[in-house]
Formats: sequence, structure tokens, C-alpha cells
Amino acid sequence: MSTIKNNLKDLIDQLPPELQQEVQDFVEFLLEKKVIKFKKEKRKKLKLDWRGALRDLRTKYTSVDLQHKILEWWND
Repeated sequence: MSTIKNNLKDLIDQLPPELQQEVQDFVEFLLEKKVIKFKKEKRKKLKLDWRGALRDLRTKYTSVDLQHKILEWWND
């Protein structure tokens, strides 16, 4: 074990059990935060190469028509 790990272990061992639990909870929180950050960095940016593909349907449907259709799908 490295010196830092040994020092941390010694310090944690001096704490009462309820505070040791808090330290454990905090470390788990930090690890979860690290995982979330890693996932965000790994996520690709949204591509917009499809933009304009439905342009010819613009005059056929209104935004209200689309909202009604979405509500129908949600209720199915």
C-alpha cells in the first residue's frame, strides 16, 4: 500500500463506526460522480446530418397536428 492509503486507513480506523460509514458513503459518492463524468465525456455529440430531411412535409402538417399525434402515441 502507498503511504497515502496507509495514512487514510489509519485515520479512518480512529473514527467511530458511524463516521466510518459516512466516509464510506462519501467515497462511494465520489466514485459514482467519476463514473457519471466519464460517461458524459465518452458520449458523442449529436449529429444533425438528418436536418432538413422532412422539409417537404412542412406544409402538410402543423405543429399542433404533430402534438396531437404524439399524444395519441403516448396514450397507446
